[in-house]
Amino acid sequence: MARGDLTRAQWAVLEPLLPPEQRVGRPSRDRRQVVNAIRWRVRTGAPWRDLPERYGPWETAYGLFRTWQRDGVWASVRARLPAGAADVITWDVTTGSTVVPVDTSDGRTATGTD
Repeated sequence: MARGDLTRAQWAVLEPLLPPEQRVGRPSRDRRQVVNAIRWRVRTGAPWRDLPERYGPWETAYGLFRTWQRDGVWASVRARLPAGAADVITWDVTTGSTVVPVDTSDGRTATGTD
């Protein structure tokens, strides 16, 4: 687990709020790893292509981020976070319909448009 990745306790709060996995075709990458990849990208503001190898292919993380952004998953997760879970992960709504996860360690956001 890298610095900034979700702990077991944080993942236990976040995982039930995510949509169910679609188990069709090839086995999917570990969701916690992909969410950690998205959080790394949001936290650093780096281009998707600079995602560290430990998170897997950047296309996987970007694809899930965009799909969930379009489907309103980030907004749904934000609305359903239990009271007091702000120390786990916070969410920020930017201009327009873009919903972007925010890392609580530094509060920076990213537009997700790289």
